[in-house]
Amino acid sequence: MKHLITFLLMLCMFITGEVLAGGFQINKHGARPMAMGGAYTALARDVSALYFNPAGLIYSPGLQMSLGTTIIAPSASFRGPSPSIAESKTVSKLFTPSHFYISKKMTDDWALGFAFNNPFGLGTEWEPDWVGRFITVKTDLKVYSFTPAASFRLSDKLSFGLGFQFNYATVEIVRKLNLYPFNAEATVSLEGNYTFGFGFNAGLMYSPTENLTIAASYRSPVKHKFRGDANTTAPAQFTGRVPTGTISAELTTPGQIVGGIAVMPSKALTISADFQYVFWSSYDTLKVVFDNPAFPSSAAPRMYQDTWIGRIGAEYKVSDQLALRAGFSYDKNPVKDEYLDPLLPSSDRFGFSGGIGYKLTENFNLDLSYLYFRFNQRTVTNSLISYSGNPGFAPVNGTYNASANLFAITFSYRFN
Repeated sequence: MKHLITFLLMLCMFITGEVLAGGFQINKHGARPMAMGGAYTALARDVSALYFNPAGLIYSPGLQMSLGTTIIAPSASFRGPSPSIAESKTVSKLFTPSHFYISKKMTDDWALGFAFNNPFGLGTEWEPDWVGRFITVKTDLKVYSFTPAASFRLSDKLSFGLGFQFNYATVEIVRKLNLYPFNAEATVSLEGNYTFGFGFNAGLMYSPTENLTIAASYRSPVKHKFRGDANTTAPAQFTGRVPTGTISAELTTPGQIVGGIAVMPSKALTISADFQYVFWSSYDTLKVVFDNPAFPSSAAPRMYQDTWIGRIGAEYKVSDQLALRAGFSYDKNPVKDEYLDPLLPSSDRFGFSGGIGYKLTENFNLDLSYLYFRFNQRTVTNSLISYSGNPGFAPVNGTYNASANLFAITFSYRFN
């Protein structure tokens, strides 16, 4: 029984922690920013400023709206556990985080806006009988974020923006349970949700000249309260012997700060760069509580590290109707080698992107982009995670590889 309780605790820790780490964070909230590597903090070219820097809203004239989605096709593999070099691969899946923005310039000095997007929301799925099935089989996370915002012109060269963020999330987890020492297995599934979490984002944008903009934005931590029900499907002789029930946990996603710069060497060319710092080190411990007092609460160390992301992008206007874009990013992940496992097969990653913008009519724009993520190959030799599913520790040492292809489309319309 103690072993089964430990399993459920580990499962809950994954749900409320790992799925919100760097590998499941989505920074692609518009086809135009994605094409430019996400280096958009110092740009105010469209209403996606609602996400990247609300200070830019004041530069969007009239009433504007944009709507779009991103198709994400990730893949991952694991060779091991060492000394084996047998390869396991994730099941092919598609994810479609979407975005909607609307803004209205009220006067020359202030503007209002509203954003909807998915700041977190991906998953992994492995074959049900793969070697790591006692760690994970399937994970699916969806986070929905709603952000009303306002922007104010403080002077001819300086603007300020502030938004309030409301998050809601759902999650599904499937994992096998080793019914040691009975040579049998069970399947544990969990479906749960977070109550609403609240936070804010704020930004500044300063343009000392017409060809140079310097900007900064801050996104606050958001506290989520998670509740879910664990259900176990086991052979008939184990009915009533495996623990199920309601669990709860709290998680605060990390704050992050971004600095950006944009320059226009000519009227046709814009070059931008961002540096984002994420305060993951605040996530050091997670406590999980069972509603049933027969099962004790547990606290586990996570020991994440602060990370950073660097981005650079460019846009070249071929004509009044057509713009070409390209970008590059480097994203450093927060998970130490000893805590890495197939729940989140993440590593430092490189992003290469490109896209086009086309003005269909005077007020109607179409943006398309493509992004390829290549994760650094990562070999773990000091794992503190066991794949055995029983009291005998078997480290999940081995080599991880991952990549992802992303396609985005955004339609934008200016009403006046």
